[in-house]
Amino acid sequence: MRLRSPWVPYLSDQFTSASDRLVGALADDIIEGKLDTGSRLPAHRDLAYRLGIGIGTVTKAYGILERRGLVRTVKGSGTFVALSQSRKGPVIDLSRNAPPATMTERLLARTLMAIAKRVDAGMFNSYPPPGGHDEHRRLLARWFANIGMQADPQRLLLTSGAHHAISVALSVSCGQGGVLFTEMHTYPGVIALARHHGIHLVGVGMDEEGMLPDALEHALMANRSSAAALYVTPTMQNPTMATMSRARRAALVALCRRHDIAIIEDDVYNLGLDPQRLPLAMLAPERTFYANSMSKTLNPTLRIGALIAPETKLAQTQAILQATAVMVSPLSCEIMEQWLIDGTADMVSSAIQDESKRRMTLAKSLLGELVRIPDDPGYHLWIPMPRSEAERLYQAAAAFGVLVTPPSTTEVCPGTTNSGIRLCLGAPAISDLSSALATIGRLLREDRATAVRPAMAS
Repeated sequence: MRLRSPWVPYLSDQFTSASDRLVGALADDIIEGKLDTGSRLPAHRDLAYRLGIGIGTVTKAYGILERRGLVRTVKGSGTFVALSQSRKGPVIDLSRNAPPATMTERLLARTLMAIAKRVDAGMFNSYPPPGGHDEHRRLLARWFANIGMQADPQRLLLTSGAHHAISVALSVSCGQGGVLFTEMHTYPGVIALARHHGIHLVGVGMDEEGMLPDALEHALMANRSSAAALYVTPTMQNPTMATMSRARRAALVALCRRHDIAIIEDDVYNLGLDPQRLPLAMLAPERTFYANSMSKTLNPTLRIGALIAPETKLAQTQAILQATAVMVSPLSCEIMEQWLIDGTADMVSSAIQDESKRRMTLAKSLLGELVRIPDDPGYHLWIPMPRSEAERLYQAAAAFGVLVTPPSTTEVCPGTTNSGIRLCLGAPAISDLSSALATIGRLLREDRATAVRPAMAS
């Protein structure tokens, strides 16, 4: 006598077709551990009867789940959960957007020894001035000048990374309950910050250059507010990799001036490769909050960022900065100073760019026509696809031990049909990255082949 299946049948409400809804429901329960490995699934005819769907729909759904490694069919016995067969080894994380690791024990030891020879105990015995010590602000301003951002050190405030800088800028420009306009798909961190601050998010349409001026104009007319700001990443936008031309930047600045709203510019991926791509803060310094950091260009644990505020908002920005973080780590500041003085920063930055190019080349060789490789070095890729397809890929990859960015975390407007998957290339070891990208490529090709077959048959 066959054992009864422990699964209580239902259809997910995230998809449109019955087969996709059944796949979604079973995949969720298998990945979340609600069904143990080896658990029997309901027989095709029984499941079709209980859910009120066709037997062919059940067969199609089980076939998709088997190709993803979530279930296995034993001839004459039935269909069983097979997740353990698809998980071989630890999870490979392609959801964490960090630069490739270049810090070695030797480099760290040499840096700390150099700091020990010139350390000023006074730096560790008192609080720094608001916004950081003058020397650190001056050095960071000089570093930003290398990527085209000419900054007055007196308007540059040290923060605990760019995320903190953006949070402060949001508080100043939008307050509680204001409106933030941003790309339809954007940095997950700013979505979380906006919700934390009680700010209303408005997603604006995009193309391959990023935010569309006409779409922004329409959104500004439809969402008037006295406390509003535009948040954009003009270079290597996260997650879509879009980079704005000089003309696109100028058009957005003109709109913000016409509607008198602030700009929050996230410039963490700017490597200064094209002098024509001036930061928005250079085009509209009177209204732009410029956020950048050393975490993406040098080391993720070097939590030193900067916020360059408009002169008229400087005092308010300093007050909010002090209310949210008394100071940046003195040791991190000393490491930054040493690296900028002795040239280590330039060396590390070049090494990261070279490794980034290597990883992009690897991605191109394994994914080929499935993904567009950007011209600039970067740490992430974007695969645009319908929302239902993105969710399927996310679940299937998880079943094979590859963690990608959940599509919902980059979507400003829940329920959007146009979505995608972000793949972060920087953090994993190169061997793990190669394995993970090969898995992603296989899943994408299988999923698209499955979608094409019914169309060919009809």
